[in-house]
Amino acid sequence: MDNHKVSEIQISYFPTIIDTVISDSKSSYRIALSYWNLNTIEIFEEVKVIFLNNALKVIGFYNLSKGGISSTVVDVRLLLSIALKSVATHIILVHNYPSTHLKPSKADMDITQKLKTACDFLDIKLLDHLIINKESYFSFADEGLF
Repeated sequence: MDNHKVSEIQISYFPTIIDTVISDSKSSYRIALSYWNLNTIEIFEEVKVIFLNNALKVIGFYNLSKGGISSTVVDVRLLLSIALKSVATHIILVHNYPSTHLKPSKADMDITQKLKTACDFLDIKLLDHLIINKESYFSFADEGLF
């Protein structure tokens, strides 16, 4: 008799719907800022994700990655695994630029397209990708970039 051991996979999610509805990029920006440490927003890049249900109510906020002064990692598989686990139907990707400019880089454009393609395959709607700082934001959706 073979004695094979297999790791048990456990998935847990304890939903709490935050009674906040995302109506536009400005409301997304305000919500993102409320979850950001404003003491570090100008020091290093971070990526966070807002997860929403069909009614566009916020169901969760996830700190995806922290990086250096000029970059960080967006792991699409990890992001989407969390979306699936939380039964999110919509997501908003948010990351900060420690500098004052908010113009998206080629890497920002590429990851947005990669994420959108992956989301489309899973019937999850990528509502927006925001680049933020303390004073303002850049919205991919508002600029028609996807």
